[in-house]
Amino acid sequence: MKFKDKVVVITGATSGIGEACAEVFGREGANVVITGRNSAKLEQTAVKLRSKNIKVLAILADAGSEADNKRMAEESLSRFGRIDVLINNAGISMRALFQDIDLEVFRKVIDTNFWGTVYATKFCLPAILESKGSIIGISSINGYRGTPARTAYTASKYAMNGFFESLRTEVMNQGVHVLVACPGFTSSNIRNNALTADGKSQGESPRDEAKMMTPLEVAESILKATLKRKRDLVLTVQGKLAVFLNKWIPGIMDGMVYREMAKEKDSPIK
Repeated sequence: MKFKDKVVVITGATSGIGEACAEVFGREGANVVITGRNSAKLEQTAVKLRSKNIKVLAILADAGSEADNKRMAEESLSRFGRIDVLINNAGISMRALFQDIDLEVFRKVIDTNFWGTVYATKFCLPAILESKGSIIGISSINGYRGTPARTAYTASKYAMNGFFESLRTEVMNQGVHVLVACPGFTSSNIRNNALTADGKSQGESPRDEAKMMTPLEVAESILKATLKRKRDLVLTVQGKLAVFLNKWIPGIMDGMVYREMAKEKDSPIK
């Protein structure tokens, strides 16, 4: 019970990595705060966690809303009196060529993935400074290497990585741990819900989900990295290789990434 009586706040925790983090940290004794935009899914996840004897506070909140994030922090502190870990997990993806995408779609991805992270961190930071806890950003390999047809998603993850690198340096002498976790392809509904050029969900993953890491495996890796207070976590062999090769042979990687993404089912890349 390594997190007994600690308070872990997880944004976007009604499915995938967020829900798995709630379960994994909850198993270690944490009081878990979860957020989501869909009240039915939020309640369903809360019931599931409580059935596993995890103490959970479910807060209906939109990650892209400054006011919702402020309320999330206030309700967490009102209920538990402290915040020890913030996991910035809420995120959406997209799949469309930049020349075709509606700028409102681009804006929505940035608002959720980047501004959502900034808002949640801003309002939880005072409590985390007090507890000398951890701030975790669930980023992506796209935070190191851009991929075609995912310009908004890539931009949001690069921004997240830079934000946390700067913040980490600011708080490094105040006892606060900042971790940027970059999963590779993970089996979740993020690709099913990815936005197309006009803002509609694509509805079906273009990749073989069975060959990916499971959300639970990712969450367990994040738990271990948090306990060790690691700086960075890059997951999957493919992910590690992409980060390494992009550092040393970025020009060659352009072609490799183009060809790989063009093989996806119904790829917008011709």
